[in-house]
Amino acid sequence: MDYVKAFLVGGCICALTQILMEKTKMMPGRIMVLLVCSGALLGAVGIYQPLIDYAGAGASVPLLGFGNTLWKGIKEAVDESGLLGIFMGGFQASAVGISAALVFGYLASLVFEPKMKS
Repeated sequence: MDYVKAFLVGGCICALTQILMEKTKMMPGRIMVLLVCSGALLGAVGIYQPLIDYAGAGASVPLLGFGNTLWKGIKEAVDESGLLGIFMGGFQASAVGISAALVFGYLASLVFEPKMKS
């Protein structure tokens, strides 16, 4: 049943994002920023964590989950280090995910032949 919950919630997030991409003239980069900021905002208000508890990876893997992770990291760092935690928390919370994306992106560029867009 966990897989079904993750599929439904993740699918709804992706479907809503696709509708946003199709029905607006927003560029994909702006939509990604909107998703990350929305995840941080939903995490700050306390709405997103129950969704993660319910759906697991279906809610934590999309960009909304990344924004929520940044929010949790900043909140913990501010509790520990005060105002300086605003600058440290996001990096500490998301360092593993960002590092993995960089490493796997580099490995993919070694396996495939990347080309510049013309």
